[in-house]
Amino acid sequence: MKTSAESPLPVGEVSRLIGGWIDRLGAVWVEGQITQLSRRPGAGVVFLTLRDPSYDISVSVTCYRQVFDAVADVVSEGARVVVLAKPEWYAPRGQLSLRAAEIRPVGVGELLARLEQLKKALAREGLFAPERKKPLPFLPQLIGLVCGRASAAERDVLENARHRWPAVRFEVRNVAVQGVHAVPQVVQAVKELDALDDVDVIIVARGGGSVEDLLPFSDEQLIRTVAQCRTPVVSAIGHEPDNPLLDHVADLRASTPTDAAKKVVPDVGEEYERVRLLRDRARRCVAALVDREERGLAHALARPSIQDPHRMIDARADQVADLLDRARRCLRHQLDRADSELSHTHARVVALSPAATLKRGYAVLQRADGHAVRDPGEVTSGEALRARVSEGEFSVRVDT
Repeated sequence: MKTSAESPLPVGEVSRLIGGWIDRLGAVWVEGQITQLSRRPGAGVVFLTLRDPSYDISVSVTCYRQVFDAVADVVSEGARVVVLAKPEWYAPRGQLSLRAAEIRPVGVGELLARLEQLKKALAREGLFAPERKKPLPFLPQLIGLVCGRASAAERDVLENARHRWPAVRFEVRNVAVQGVHAVPQVVQAVKELDALDDVDVIIVARGGGSVEDLLPFSDEQLIRTVAQCRTPVVSAIGHEPDNPLLDHVADLRASTPTDAAKKVVPDVGEEYERVRLLRDRARRCVAALVDREERGLAHALARPSIQDPHRMIDARADQVADLLDRARRCLRHQLDRADSELSHTHARVVALSPAATLKRGYAVLQRADGHAVRDPGEVTSGEALRARVSEGEFSVRVDT
C-alpha cells in the first residue's frame, strides 16, 4: 500500500486495515495479574485488565459473563490468572483488547513450580553463586531501607537498629510490598539507594504473608536488579519459613526484619564489652611481656661478666704480657740474625768487588772506547790506553 502527503488514507480505513490484520491472529495463552475488574449487574460482558508486574504493562480483556462466572468464586482483583484469548481490534476507538474464551486461576502449586524453574535458570547464570556475595560493613553509617509505609517491618528494623546503635542513620524508601505496583516500586527504590554513595548497605524488608503476597520478591526483574547492585543487599522478607528468590541473590539473608537489624548493626553494649575484654587482654599481654623481659634483664645482670666486666681482661693481662715479650724476643732474634747475615753478605761483596782488587795494587787498562784490555793481542804498539787504579786513573802508551 502506497501513501503520501497528497494521497493519505482516512483514519477509518487505517483502523479497518489494522483490524483485518489483527483478526488473522490466533488465540494465545496469556498470564497476568488482574488489576481492574468490572462486573456490571445484568451486563453480558465482563471487563478486566491484565497487568505484567515485572514490566508495568497492562492490556484490556473482555469475556462473556458465563466465561467469568466459571471462576468468579476464586478470582478477584490482584489474582494471577492464565487466559486463553484472541486479540481484537475495536475500530471506532482504535483500541486493542483480548477476547477471553477461558480463564484459569494460577494455583499455589503451579506458582511454586514456576518459581522453582526460575530459580534453577537464575542459578545456572551464576546469580546465586557464593563468590558473588559482598561482605557487609562492620558499622554502616547510612542504611538504605525499602519497606511498606508505616509497616511493622519498618518499625522493627528502625527500633532494633537504633536500640543497638543509636547513632545509625537510615534512608527510607516506602513502597508497595504486594500487589501489582510492588515490583516496579521496589526495583526503583533499590536503584535509587544503590546510586547514593553514602549508603553502605540496603535492607529490603517485609512482614510475613501468603505465597501470593510474597511473589513480588521472587520477580525476575527484581532479582536481576539486586544482582547488579554495587551496594550489599540484605533480604528480610517474611518469617523464617518464607524463602523468596530475593533471599538467594541477596548478599545476606535475614529470617525477619528484626533479624536484619541485628545482623547489619552491631550492638553498642556488646562492642563496649568486647573492647573492654580486648583492652584487658592487651594489658595482660603487655604486663606478661614486661615481666618476662625484666626477669631476663635481671638474669643477664646477675652474670659474672656483667657484674665484673674487667675480670676477664685482668685474667688475661699476664698472658698478654708474656705473649708480648715472646713476640719482642722473637722479633729481636730475627732482626739480629738478619743483621748478621747482612754484615757477612756485605763483607763478601766488598771482598769480591773490583774496588777491593784495585786497592791491592792492580790496575785496569781500558781502550779509548772504554773496553777493558784482557789480551795483549788486542792492543797495538803506540796505542794510547787508560790505566785505572785504586785512587784514580792515568794515560799509558803501548811499547812493544
